[in-house]
Amino acid sequence: QFSLLEKRIHGEINDTLLLLEHPPTITIGRNGNLSNLLISDTHLKDKNIKFYEINRGGDITFHGPGQIVCYPIISLNNFTKDVHKYLRDLEEIIIDTLGEFNIEGRRMEGLTGVWVKRSKIASIGVGIKRWVTYHGFAININTDLDFFDLIVPCGINNIRMTSIKAWNKLEYDIGIKTVGDIVIRKFLEKYGYTDTSTKNTIPLMEENTEQL
Repeated sequence: QFSLLEKRIHGEINDTLLLLEHPPTITIGRNGNLSNLLISDTHLKDKNIKFYEINRGGDITFHGPGQIVCYPIISLNNFTKDVHKYLRDLEEIIIDTLGEFNIEGRRMEGLTGVWVKRSKIASIGVGIKRWVTYHGFAININTDLDFFDLIVPCGINNIRMTSIKAWNKLEYDIGIKTVGDIVIRKFLEKYGYTDTSTKNTIPLMEENTEQL
């Protein structure tokens, strides 16, 4: 991601979207509070969960199987150099994606991310360097929500997390690739890219446990 970030800053690549499915991982942003990690280092190792302090915005969150994590590496120089608008754009993309599964996502005033009623289904934490974005957002699809009991998600007490599978009370898993394809389409629509232009294309990159 950081290598691609530097290449985008120097105009060596086009805007890029990375879509991943991580192994069990807890990350905390640059403004996060370590007291929101409710599990010891020993128990993290016992459960084979990785922990990283990283340079995105936001507090603490979980990434793992059944969740799609999206890292847009986009030059806002070509759009609007407005961080708040960019965050609202990401929320809109997530809300539109959830709509494909008959889920009415919404914003929560004063908070970043996407909720379904009062349950959080997607988290956002971004970084921006020379107006090029990195880090991004995560949508819970078939995620084991018990992992969120190990943290105070996003540093918000008494928060309830949900997923597409849990909210729709499905007895089967939704394919990560299915959701990834929708996310890509929503990005193309939102930012006016075309899938045939060599200048304005968001390529789908493969990484980690899910070959998208």
